[in-house]
Amino acid sequence: MIRRIEYRDRADFLRMSSEFYASPAVLHDIPASRHEAMFEELMKGSPYADGYMLEADDRCVGYGITAKTYSREAGGMVLWLEELYILPDYRSRGLGREYFAFVEREAEREGYVRIRLEVEEDNSRAVSLYGRLGYVPLSYLQMFKELGR
Repeated sequence: MIRRIEYRDRADFLRMSSEFYASPAVLHDIPASRHEAMFEELMKGSPYADGYMLEADDRCVGYGITAKTYSREAGGMVLWLEELYILPDYRSRGLGREYFAFVEREAEREGYVRIRLEVEEDNSRAVSLYGRLGYVPLSYLQMFKELGR
């Protein structure tokens, strides 16, 4: 089952978020304060992000975060799949596929024109899943600049 994150999910979210950022699925870890800040942002009903909990066996076994942006190139609203983390014991059980189907239905219902995500090239399991689900690589070099930190 997939549902919106709630305040009661705080401990599960913070634990799994820390595990995700300590994993090879991301380039580097982040300070604990950023996990807390993300949870608080989700709890206040941010217009820019949504959080979801994945449940199986009557417990939280994963989470997902989406972010919203407008893209002139895409011609409308774009939903970013910011994070998807599933506990190791629950991987390869169809939860990732279920999450993507859920997000895609919601995005279509809400009028989004594109869904985007980032993935580490070395994360072959994720790259394979995303390809099977119809996602195609973009030939962009992404760049960023940290501000005020």
